[in-house]
Formats: sequence, structure tokens, C-alpha cells
Amino acid sequence: MRILLAEDEVTIAVTLGDALEAAGHEVVHVADTQSALKVLENGRVECVITDIRMPGAGGMSVLARAKELDPRRPVVLTTGYATIDQAVEAMRLGAANYVQKPFRNEAIVAMVGTFARVASLEAENDGLRRQLAAQQGPEGVVGASPAMQAVFQRLRTVAPTDATVLVQGESGTGKERIARAIHQLSPRSQGPFVAISCAALPETLLESELFGHERGAFTDARKERRGRFEMANGGTFFLDDIDDMPLALQVKLLRVLQEREIERLGAEAPVEVDIRVVAATKVPLRARVAEGKFREDLFYRLDVVRLVLPPLRERAGDVPLLARHFLDRQKKGRELTIPRSAMAALEKYPWPGNVREIENAVLRAVSLAGERNELALEDLLPDDPRWKSLAETAAREVDQGVRPLREVLHEKEREMIEKALAATGGARMKAAEMLGISRKVLWEKIKEHGLGEADEAEGAS
Repeated sequence: MRILLAEDEVTIAVTLGDALEAAGHEVVHVADTQSALKVLENGRVECVITDIRMPGAGGMSVLARAKELDPRRPVVLTTGYATIDQAVEAMRLGAANYVQKPFRNEAIVAMVGTFARVASLEAENDGLRRQLAAQQGPEGVVGASPAMQAVFQRLRTVAPTDATVLVQGESGTGKERIARAIHQLSPRSQGPFVAISCAALPETLLESELFGHERGAFTDARKERRGRFEMANGGTFFLDDIDDMPLALQVKLLRVLQEREIERLGAEAPVEVDIRVVAATKVPLRARVAEGKFREDLFYRLDVVRLVLPPLRERAGDVPLLARHFLDRQKKGRELTIPRSAMAALEKYPWPGNVREIENAVLRAVSLAGERNELALEDLLPDDPRWKSLAETAAREVDQGVRPLREVLHEKEREMIEKALAATGGARMKAAEMLGISRKVLWEKIKEHGLGEADEAEGAS
């Protein structure tokens, strides 16, 4: 991290500068306000540490200009003449912290380490979002892998036509989302999109749901009812789990595809329907035909254009994009992140439940995160003993390699806070004294690290 250190006291500037450089940061030291403003205008500065009283207008003007040029840049003010009014004004202008002299260099180094880590995660998230936007397919379907890009290209080609489409893919791969994308990109997009799962209803109810019935067609048929085919007139009809459709209904579906007309139960005349059919199967239909569980003539009617969705285990490069996509949908104003080691574990996990499983994993981790902005690996990974150890090994491999110093510093900061709280029996004032920081700063860090309840009274004291 490139740090502007504006400090006119040589002893403080030298010792703090050395400590920051030893921690892996680049330090640009100036001794007056004008020089600090010049560096801000002309150089890349990621963090500012400035004394409030120094030659020129002082640190408050440095703070104001630094935040004006980059509102996200952290600025720390130091002073030997602290006042409540001054602290309030500093926070109003956007100071990240307000530290009274004398201070411990280790506390400043830890603070800057936290800033660096947050900046790195924000940059990583911004990069993922840009990649996500570039690789997002129709109807928000996410996929950067070659297999998914091929699906998107074929989808865009076939959508404007009226051809019947068969979508093949394992459970959870997003077959209905693909069907909706076909509908949205077709001339029928202003018409209805009607979906039904052939596996969700028993055969007797499924027939009535699909074709509708006349009054008196059966015991409980007290009034006429339109079926789903009629509801989809002028639009797209999506038949999910077509591989589970009973053989008796397959004959009737074949007639719908051939004649574009249906017969309600108990009706004397057929009703014409103008629909496009998209069907989805979780197993290859040709195998069902070979087993005698699916009509061959219906198979050929459905298999006009086939879209095969690869399982997530065959598109591992899409895992970070999907995780970020679902995380963005859940953040609700928070800057939620997934640590690099946890992301490595997610990429190793095979996701047998596919996209639906990773969506549920992110939702669960967000729900369990509480006040933490980082999602925990143990909350993200499903409790699946077959694969969990493999994923955890991947996370350890990342941890054991060369890591950004800011990550190590952040973890060390948490460790030291935990030790101080344990040593003082949870007495925060004593713990803050041991750590060389104010009780307010300790309160903020406890909240940041998710180490306990940070109530308003504690934060104000």
C-alpha cells in the first residue's frame, strides 16, 4: 500500500515510516501541508496519515482534499492536542480514525493493514463484478466458461425462431432460467410464459392441469377450467422434467405438437393454441426411449434444437462469478466478501446440486455472517463429508502459500484482540490499554472482526 505520511516531528516520522515499510508498505514522507497536497494531486496515494498541526493549513485541509479526490481512501489523523470538537469534525469530513499522540507504531501498522486488506477485497470484488457483467448471458444467466458461452450463442440464434427447444441438464443447472431467456429474446416476449413440472403432480392431476376440463368432466369439476396450454396461448410453454411424463400423456402431448390444438377433459371439440414449447430433461431422453419409458416419435418432435447445460463441476471457472453474483443479490447495502482461501475451496468442491446448490450456500453463509462482512468457509461449504475435506485442503494450500501481508496482519490483529480480551476477562478498557488503542477503536474492531456484541453504550464511551 502506498502511504502518504504528513508529519513534521522527525522522530515520529522516521520510526512510524520504518515500521510501515517493514510491514511491506511504501511510504512517502512530507513535513508540511503544501507538500502533502502536492503529493495528493500528483501521485498515487492509497492511504493518508497526517498530523493535524503542522506547517501550513494543517491536517484537516489534507483530510478534506484527500477525501474530495477519492472518497474511498482512508485518512488517519494524529494529534497531540485532542479535543472532542476536533474529533467530531474529523469524522464528519470522513476520517477513518483519529489517534492521539503518543501512539504505538504497532497499532498504526495494524490499522493500515486492515485498510490494505479492505482495499484489496474491494478491488477484487470490482474486478469480479466487471467480469460478471461481461460474461452474463441472457436473462442474467452467468457463465464465462467456453461451454456456457456456446450455450448462450446457440440460445441467441434459436430464440427469435419458433422452433421447439429441448434443454438437457442435471438438476440445478438452471434449465428454467434458460427457458425464460428463450422466451424473453423471442417475438413472443410480450405473451405469457407458463411453466409446469411433470414430476410435481400425479398423472390424474397433471392431465387436468395441462389440458383443462369442462364442467362435470369428473366428480369435482364444478366449473369449466382452462389448462396450462391454453394459458400459454400467444406465448411460451415450458414443460420441466419431461422425462417424468407418463406414457399415456405423451400421446396427447404429441398431438399438441403436431396439430397445435388441445382437448379439454370432457370436451367435444378441440381448441387451437398458438404456443412455443420448450421442454427440459435431467437425463438424456434417448436413454429413456431405449428403456421404453419415452415415445420415440415424441422425442423427435421435442428434439428439434437441443441445448445441453454442463454441470457446475465441468465449469469450475464459473464458480467465483456465480458466488459473487449471488452475493451481490444478498448484500442489501453491505460490502460482503468471500476470502481468497474460501473461494479456492469453493472452486475445488464439485457442487453436485449445481448452480442451485451454490446459490443456497451463499444465502446460508450470508444469513450466518451476522455483523461480519466476510463469509466464513465453514458456512459456505455444505456439510458433505465426501467432498468437504478436499475443499478444506484447497483452502489450507492457499493459506500455506505466499499471501498478501495485509491478510496476515488482519488475522494477527484479530488474534491480538482476542488475546487481550481473554487476558482482561472481557474488560474492554483494560484490553484497549494493553493494545495501545482507544476504547472506541477497540469497539469498532470488535465489530469489524465479529468478536462480540458492540452495543451503542460501549461505542460511545
